[in-house]
Amino acid sequence: MFQSTLQSPLGPVTATSENGNHITDVSFCAPLCQRACTVTEQAAQQLLEYFNGKRLIFDLPLAPAGTDFQQQVWQALLSVSYGHTASYGDIARLIKNPKGVRAVGLANSRNPIAIIIPCHRIIGANGTLTGYAGGLDKKEWLLRHENAL
Repeated sequence: MFQSTLQSPLGPVTATSENGNHITDVSFCAPLCQRACTVTEQAAQQLLEYFNGKRLIFDLPLAPAGTDFQQQVWQALLSVSYGHTASYGDIARLIKNPKGVRAVGLANSRNPIAIIIPCHRIIGANGTLTGYAGGLDKKEWLLRHENAL
């Protein structure tokens, strides 16, 4: 396992790669190991650029572990661009499963690659902020940072 951590306005953010080739996790926590690799260092650099307002799009190889349905949802999340939001229903319709709103919400909550796969950009149908694994305070900060609120 490889990890790189940066100090962000939200506390430590750690990028993990299981094999050194793809990012498998980004979370709001301190690292478990102190061994970095090229892809985790690239992720830390791009996240730093994001927090400094200099990066709107991430360009990293990603390999989140999840079910086929979760993968489909997480891929759809990547279509919600910086500064925009979408509802769980929007994502359900995008993946051609309009009745799967709750399942989309569950998959969204299990996203292992925070910020880069932008689950924070998904809000309730009425425009309210709803659950975020990192905490609603972080979700609100991220959306304000992107001028999406």
